[in-house]
Amino acid sequence: MKKIIQTSKAPKAMGPYSQAVEAGGMLFISGQIPMDPDTGEIIPGDIQTQTQQVLKNVEIILNAAGYSRSDVVKSTVFLKNMDDFKAMNEVYASFYDENPPARAAVEVCRLPLNVLVEIETIAVR
Repeated sequence: MKKIIQTSKAPKAMGPYSQAVEAGGMLFISGQIPMDPDTGEIIPGDIQTQTQQVLKNVEIILNAAGYSRSDVVKSTVFLKNMDDFKAMNEVYASFYDENPPARAAVEVCRLPLNVLVEIETIAVR
């Protein structure tokens, strides 16, 4: 059985998808972009600023579903430019400072609303 996770504290889905879905003790968080949940606007700035907002959005959804950072087992990072990898990684490392999850990071030609980074997340209890 699946449960749809929806919180007004995180950015609304921009299309026909859920913020997250819980099934079988696993939480699948849709790709998050650096959107301010209060204004619906993209946070301007460099890759570090945008990565901080993305991870903040991920944490809000984790908490809304009763999960925490320590429950995250896999992340996929989509970067507009792989040259931003090192700077993104610094922010990411501070977010997952103990027992970081498995991760993939790939460069893509374009992301929604022309942001610099998008991160999808899987957590398990």
